[in-house]
Amino acid sequence: MFYVLSALLFVFPALVILGGVYDLTTMKIPNWISIALAIAFVPVALLVQLPWQDIALSLGIGLAALVIGIALFAFRILGGGDAKLLSASLMWVGMSGALGFVLVTAIAGGALSLYLLAARKWWPMMPWTAPKWFTRLMEPKGDIPYGIAIAVGAVLAFPNSELLLKLS
Repeated sequence: MFYVLSALLFVFPALVILGGVYDLTTMKIPNWISIALAIAFVPVALLVQLPWQDIALSLGIGLAALVIGIALFAFRILGGGDAKLLSASLMWVGMSGALGFVLVTAIAGGALSLYLLAARKWWPMMPWTAPKWFTRLMEPKGDIPYGIAIAVGAVLAFPNSELLLKLS
């Protein structure tokens, strides 16, 4: 049982990191990542014997984040994949990790944005070639792969989640 639970708890950080890598290299987060996270949450929560109120609250947080994310997507503030990854991640970190997750994600997103703004100014002056995904990342008016910030926030907030707190 311990090995099964350990493997399932590894699913969350592995998938959010994969989502960040996909976003970095393709500027898209595949739907299957967010769907897998959402589906895997319930069995993991049941295995750690999370109270049903905490499960319902986590699902509600995820749903609320999805609604807000859809609105932000409609106004072109956030990408659709980012909105889905953010909401699925919030289910996993739950209420106890939500504030830390949002704060770290915002700080990481701001730092990433500032770095890319600076790097995009200097990139045209550099004499080397780079992979296609990196060249696309350095386009002056290019998008910001916010999935990276979501992955950083999620991984750092996960230790404070109800799922892990229940195990300690």
